[in-house]
Amino acid sequence: MALSDVDWSRAAWWGVGAVLAAALTFVVYSFVGTFVFGVFIYYATRPIYNRIRRRIQPPSLAAATALFTMVLPALLLVGYAMLIVVNQLQNLQQQGANGTAVVDLSRLPLTESQVAAIQTQIDLLSDPTMLATIDWQQYVTVDRIADAAGSLGQAAGTLAFVGTAAIHLFVMLAIAFYLLRDGNRLSRYLVQFTDQAGVIDAYGLAVDRDLKSVFFGNILNAIVTATIGVIVYSLLNVFAPTGGSIPAAALVGLLAGAASLIPIVGMKLVYFPVAIFMAVRAVANDVTGGLVFVLAFAVASLVIVDTIPDLVLRPYVSGRSLHVGAVMLAYTLGPLLFGWYGIFLMPILLVLVVHFVRIVLPELLAGEPIRPFAVDPTHLTEEVQVVTESVDAGSGGTGAPGDGAPEGE
Repeated sequence: MALSDVDWSRAAWWGVGAVLAAALTFVVYSFVGTFVFGVFIYYATRPIYNRIRRRIQPPSLAAATALFTMVLPALLLVGYAMLIVVNQLQNLQQQGANGTAVVDLSRLPLTESQVAAIQTQIDLLSDPTMLATIDWQQYVTVDRIADAAGSLGQAAGTLAFVGTAAIHLFVMLAIAFYLLRDGNRLSRYLVQFTDQAGVIDAYGLAVDRDLKSVFFGNILNAIVTATIGVIVYSLLNVFAPTGGSIPAAALVGLLAGAASLIPIVGMKLVYFPVAIFMAVRAVANDVTGGLVFVLAFAVASLVIVDTIPDLVLRPYVSGRSLHVGAVMLAYTLGPLLFGWYGIFLMPILLVLVVHFVRIVLPELLAGEPIRPFAVDPTHLTEEVQVVTESVDAGSGGTGAPGDGAPEGE
């Protein structure tokens, strides 16, 4: 093709489009964890939104109600559970390094001299006339200024971390909100703009069905189970007999939620061994009420942590066509490849690849038009034509009812 035949105006616009697409890809790549978690929130909220949408108008108010009355408190509860886990991890690490508890209760109560020193400092701060007698130069030293600057730096770092987390949370909720409110409009636009033979329609429906199953049925179940496990086991430890408590209760709850992603056995891989360990320890150490507490732990694990979340979420899981082993590998390899958000990103990639291979790839390899049977009316026409020809052949060309086909077909 000669250069004179090139539509330079159209080529320039294609160049602009390529630059914009590259910029958008860079933004999504830079915040991929935020985006995939926003997609997860959307799928986790959509069943709730569909119920609220029937009673609340307009869609914006229904989406906001679903997010801020149900999802946001749930996210805060999950965050609280994660703080418990992190705190317990730090305690275990310090105990392992020092061989002692983090808080030395043996130093309590305070001695009389310690109490008098504290009271003196309180009197100095509460009496303005006493402040004039303080030698402030002893406080204005290089070491104290450096300590104060370090404390301010740590405070600024904490504020920056909290602010960044709040921004990410806002973006996640915004993504989920607009997908809830405008998801149908976006899907219709994509179908009308790009679809020629129903390919995107069939591909999108298949992907949407399995993402709902993966996110709402599996990952949400794991998060809910882990949160319930952390809280229930931590509360149980409050009533544990001396020497018979649940070891690392918050970590056991977190591991139980993660193990729920494993088919069939699930979290039983966690709380069965823990219950056996607690029973053996109670018998070996002759712990008073130890076996009763082990029984309470087992019943709470089976009923509250294991059964209830499954009964609540299982009705929403249907139509999954993914191989169980492939899904389990996606859950396992995702965090190893991509980090914390890999447990959300890897299943998305799995669903996209599986349905691309199932719907699109066979026609691409055969060089035929991409027309999935589910949305291709010509396929139905061809089937009717074949049935009619077979009926005519069996009836001598008369096509009389009863000769090869029921009447009315």
